[in-house]
Amino acid sequence: MFHFSFKRIGCLLPVLILQALVSVAQHSSTGEADYLKAPTWTADNGNGTFTNPLFYDEFSDPDVIRVGDDYYLTGTTMHAMPGLPVLHSRDLVNWDFVSYAVDRLDLGAAFRLENQNNIYGQGIWAPCFRYHKGIYYIFSNVNHFSTQLFTATDPKGPWKHTRMNKSFHDLSVLFDDDGKAYVVWGYDEVRLAELNDSLTDIKPGSEQVIVPSGSGAGEGSHFYKINGKYYITSTNYDPVCYQVCLRADNPSGPYEIRVMSAKESLGEGSGWRLANEREGPPFKLVPPVENYVGRMPMHQGGIVQIQSGEWWGWSMMDNNSVGRLVCLSPVTWQDGWPYFGLPGNLTRSPRTWVKPNTGFHSLPNAPYRRSDDFTSLSLQPVWQWNHVSVNSKWSLKERKGYLRLHSLQATDFWSAKNTLTQRAIGPESVVSVEADLAKMKECDVAGLALLNLPYAWIGVTKKAGGFEIQQFDQQTGKLNVAKLNGTRIWLQAHCNFDSEKALFSYSIDGKNYTRLGDEFIMIFQGRTFQGVRYSLFNYNTLNKEGGYVDFNSFIVDEPRPHGLTKPIPYGKIITLTSLADSTVLVNWKNFIRPVPSSEKPAQGDNAKFRVVDRGNGRIALQSVANGGWATVTGIGTMAEVRIEKDEKGEDSQFQWQDMLRGDLMLMSLYTHKYLFADPNAKSLCSADAPGTRPDRKDGACFYWTIVEDK
Repeated sequence: MFHFSFKRIGCLLPVLILQALVSVAQHSSTGEADYLKAPTWTADNGNGTFTNPLFYDEFSDPDVIRVGDDYYLTGTTMHAMPGLPVLHSRDLVNWDFVSYAVDRLDLGAAFRLENQNNIYGQGIWAPCFRYHKGIYYIFSNVNHFSTQLFTATDPKGPWKHTRMNKSFHDLSVLFDDDGKAYVVWGYDEVRLAELNDSLTDIKPGSEQVIVPSGSGAGEGSHFYKINGKYYITSTNYDPVCYQVCLRADNPSGPYEIRVMSAKESLGEGSGWRLANEREGPPFKLVPPVENYVGRMPMHQGGIVQIQSGEWWGWSMMDNNSVGRLVCLSPVTWQDGWPYFGLPGNLTRSPRTWVKPNTGFHSLPNAPYRRSDDFTSLSLQPVWQWNHVSVNSKWSLKERKGYLRLHSLQATDFWSAKNTLTQRAIGPESVVSVEADLAKMKECDVAGLALLNLPYAWIGVTKKAGGFEIQQFDQQTGKLNVAKLNGTRIWLQAHCNFDSEKALFSYSIDGKNYTRLGDEFIMIFQGRTFQGVRYSLFNYNTLNKEGGYVDFNSFIVDEPRPHGLTKPIPYGKIITLTSLADSTVLVNWKNFIRPVPSSEKPAQGDNAKFRVVDRGNGRIALQSVANGGWATVTGIGTMAEVRIEKDEKGEDSQFQWQDMLRGDLMLMSLYTHKYLFADPNAKSLCSADAPGTRPDRKDGACFYWTIVEDK
């Protein structure tokens, strides 16, 4: 694993990335540059398990369909073009990019960033994905322009675009067995109508309220018919996010309602927010509140049955400034209701669990290649334009191996046309870009930005006296500058989405980096309704077109690209220390008990446990003191995590849950809840924690340390 540190005199980059920066400038023809193959976030752990999120970049309002042995996924893209990506999977964990359903959605000046108009936070949102009688359908609402329908006979396209006659907020469509097509939509109350044969409008007189306001329904509906009953999944976000399920015998109801997913934030808490997106800059920033989950918990998703008969659910989390992330959850049916989670711990989803049994084995894979040397004649699918692009003002052909951005007039970065973006990737990433500035003209401003509100960038402006390196923070309005001699520069942004802080730096040789500007606070907000986006831009502030900039390489390096940040220490002897109070777990009279590290039991064999591999990321803990096995008994409450002489199958097994920050949780396969050491209670351990709080100091999270490597 690589670790990065920034200093005033430079930034330490991984050796391989440094080599790539030098070699890519020469565009070697011997094969694909090494940096293009650099690891990116992959949910598949390669041991039969996966770790949430499926993607550590924004993929909001997801919807999934199964067509035979194939699964397809799409989601919201707002103002980014092309829009509505279609991904394909055989195992629900590893996904490949297939197509975009819409290349350009140009419905007026605001879609083109003209006349001070924009569609930030609007555009394409909350799609419904369906397959019926050989046709793939994606329905998606567009503010002020009604709902749009995209159809294809092959998910690879081409996709046909049809405008519907009505707007449906967060709609979902059901093709019923009797040939009727229903649509449900709305927030708080749920409306239902029957669609006409062309699916362009509702049949007159068919619209009705099927769930009145105040009943507990929310928005983001997903409509299903399962075993003769009708189900609608729906999300609420007031006062916190959670997901509900509605059930009825008929499409029009009456509907019962149950909570199906709640409180699961995977140990993450709400970060920085804006008090009001319309007032600023400077904006009033709302700092994180310890243990406040807000809109973090899993919500807005649906369910699907796979080939083995298992049911699985997907949903999203408003995961702070990196954006809204997709998570995958096992589904348990109880009394005719689907719940996210496992028996004994319903409504709570594991961060790590065994992969769905679809009958197909896919190698660990990510849908996008993030780094780019621009040698292709078309943009990689990961790239999207900020609003509709001006195609005559950018090129991959005018100079082979470079992205050329011609400067167009704009007052600032927010209004700059032809800004090329891709979603930021967490939990941490370092973005480096090399640029040739030789053909910039006076008052051109070009560089690397973090598109957000507030936004920040590092770049170069052309002045009468030469080039000036600039770093700008919209929140503070501060412009930091440095002199540049020459026409080539490397720009860099280091984003840590755990701390929500970013740092900017530059280099004149691609090796030694100098930091410029202060720490930038990254924020989740509803103005763009997207997470941070890495952006390449070039605009001119003289109210005219300027010159152009050639971007030679775009490198995304991820220090933590895997759900297992460290290998599970199979066969090794470890100690476990509580994050809550720094107590150490020990074998105490054949019970598991937390004791202060200063006490004698914490300093000998009683505190040592051998980690034994039990397959699928599951482990058994063998006490070094007497060779016994940590085992959950009874109902898993206090004093029911014991050291038994003989191992007792799943009662003695735990699912290893890497929490991505050096800590872990241990899920008992007996209770499907987590090992728990009550902080400061001088008590005995249990296996009944349903999850953990954002601060992870409630007794369910532990640090582990290898003390003997044998």
